[in-house]
Amino acid sequence: MAASTTLNGCATVEGTSYYRARFKDVAAESYFREARGLWLSSIGIGTYLGQPDEETDRRYTEAVIRAVELGANVIDTAANYRFQRSERSVGAALAQLNQRGFAREEIVICTKGGYLPFDGAPPSDVRRYVEENFVRPGIADWSDIAGGSHCMTPRYLENQLQQSLRNLNVECVDVYYVHNPESQLPAVPANEFWNRLRAAFEFLEQAVTEEKIKYYGVATWNGFREEPDARSYHSLETMLELARDIGGAEHHLRFIQLPLNLGMPEALFFQNQKHGDEYGSLVEAAEGFGVNVIASGSLLQGQAARGLPEAIRDSLGSLATDAQTGIQFVRSAPGITTALVGMSSVAHVEENLALLKVAPSSQEDLISVFDQEE
Repeated sequence: MAASTTLNGCATVEGTSYYRARFKDVAAESYFREARGLWLSSIGIGTYLGQPDEETDRRYTEAVIRAVELGANVIDTAANYRFQRSERSVGAALAQLNQRGFAREEIVICTKGGYLPFDGAPPSDVRRYVEENFVRPGIADWSDIAGGSHCMTPRYLENQLQQSLRNLNVECVDVYYVHNPESQLPAVPANEFWNRLRAAFEFLEQAVTEEKIKYYGVATWNGFREEPDARSYHSLETMLELARDIGGAEHHLRFIQLPLNLGMPEALFFQNQKHGDEYGSLVEAAEGFGVNVIASGSLLQGQAARGLPEAIRDSLGSLATDAQTGIQFVRSAPGITTALVGMSSVAHVEENLALLKVAPSSQEDLISVFDQEE
């Protein structure tokens, strides 16, 4: 598992610029994108799926190492992915990468807190586990926990951030997301939800001051894709108002994450986010607010990696595989900084990162994809 030596610092302008320069002779133009002064690869590695066992741990560690070696410096994980094992696999990979000459400052590490994570494997008695690990120590009250599985109080997020730093063996995370805050909405009124999110943001701004995180945001599944009158809808404008009220114009709510793929294109086209007096798409609103958009689920857990119509493949450049085609769509979309792809094998990493040498598709090609589907 992860080595005991803690890696100091966060990603830096100089470090990510150096990482980008490693690939200057092979990477296509705009493969790397600038975000808050950092250079991020347009393809990042995700660590969500897989069994909670040592073999999968090993494969993820190898995949993360290979991804960084081949040009992906964005790594995404979460406390609850594979019962903390994904974070620990990333930590093991970072230690080995450091020994191979890749500095901590070159790599953008993102993780999330919100769901109550088990430790390595599911407990035999979930309620007892929550009671012993969170309620009795005073980390969370039962009233703070929505649906028996989600919490975002400052005390809880502090506990989870410290745990993630240990799992990853780093002293700072580059982007820390509140994980699926919409999970709270079935359990609490809207005004209480916004009070809880404000308290979470206050803690995260403090964590920036303490140099435990560099930026923060929210990673959602449904929240940014809903109708404005839906119960689980998230208003990016309201979130930014909270952040500005807490941290002023220099607040650190600078990243959001939501799914985007050939089957779920709402972030690009659904006019559900208010910016000023008008509604526009999520990516349009985010650009106006100075927020970077990271796409999750780029292959919809493999569903957008097979059986694509030939017309869509042609529109996106007739690439070698359907997986490459699906990723190409997402990372070419306007307003997307990085397309996250779950990759737990070196073979998939090598296949997908062949796109390092391929230029993004044009806006016209992206539009033609949906013309083909109609």
